[in-house]
Amino acid sequence: MSMKIAVLLHSGAGGSGVVATELGLCFAKLGNEVHFVADRVPFRLTELSQENVFFHKVESMTYPLFDAPLTTLAEASKLAELIEELGIDIVHAHYAVPHATAAVLARDMVRCDKKPVVITTLHGTDVTLIGLDRAYLRTTQYSIEHSDIVTAVSQYLAEYTTAEMNVERVINVIYNAVDLERFKPRELASLRLKYAHPDEKILIHVSNFRRLKRVEDVIKVFAKVSNEIGSRLLMVGDGPERHKAFELASKLGISGRVSFLGSFPRVEDVLAISDLFLLLSEKESFGLSALEAMASGVPVLATNIGGIPEVVKDGSSGFLHDVGDIENMATSAIKLLSDPKLHKKFADYARYCAASKFNEAVILPEYQKIYAQALTLRNGRAKR
Repeated sequence: MSMKIAVLLHSGAGGSGVVATELGLCFAKLGNEVHFVADRVPFRLTELSQENVFFHKVESMTYPLFDAPLTTLAEASKLAELIEELGIDIVHAHYAVPHATAAVLARDMVRCDKKPVVITTLHGTDVTLIGLDRAYLRTTQYSIEHSDIVTAVSQYLAEYTTAEMNVERVINVIYNAVDLERFKPRELASLRLKYAHPDEKILIHVSNFRRLKRVEDVIKVFAKVSNEIGSRLLMVGDGPERHKAFELASKLGISGRVSFLGSFPRVEDVLAISDLFLLLSEKESFGLSALEAMASGVPVLATNIGGIPEVVKDGSSGFLHDVGDIENMATSAIKLLSDPKLHKKFADYARYCAASKFNEAVILPEYQKIYAQALTLRNGRAKR
């Protein structure tokens, strides 16, 4: 039985938006009708030509009385229209605030007998940062507790939500998935030569350059590595901390070896030519970019916080260190990049872990079970 699914998501390059887009497209390929709802076309939504994939723009009203656009209300109103016009079966909200809030509000205010089921997927900072802010705490709690089904992208995040948010409900843990055909080890010699000499190593960082990503630490680690090993650093993405990373690279005299490539949705090629992925965040509930690197056969140097240890196995697919431990991070990077046999061992195991634990063929059935549960709930409501 095909479903009509509305997906509420952030449209930028962050992990939650990427996961939401990829998951929605997976369900579209299974024959379901998928409607993406956002303020602009999502970053990785490149398949709008599919006849069963749609995008609906959330418009915002500017009015002198309000200091900021009323995003949640606009999203709820747009979603309510779609539910009534299209007969949406499932609303999948990726991020607690504002998307789960808007989804719960839309579900409760629609004027139709068969209301949709709201599934909320928690991704991280919607709970660990925004959700704990006093300005949003009660709204976040309410949105989670009044969703019909809740999932989290790591065991760490599920436990954190229950403990820190004082939320009393079942939270299903479903890891993020990776497309193993898109992200895989490949030889792209000409592209590699574009960024590095044949005898140089390539390190890479991909993020939205927010403060939590600690991009200056990435520059500091690379500076130490490049003093010992001929290497280049690719900084992929954009955001508020980009200028700090650029200024630090100039200050340390390594700007000529660092390329700031900006944001683009198809990162698989630059991952495939890289030798080491850096994820040095101070908060990270999963680490999707690290998983995509692992699937590409690239070992990961990361911090040992949040859900990262559930993705990267220290000493096997990468190395994990305390936040800000620049010296030991650099030592581990140099150790890995200077030993071809060790690097090959780590690279192979990184790919193996991605393929065995985070394969779409493993993760998608978990979401199919959740969606089936949602349809059962919806049908049960209709019979009342």
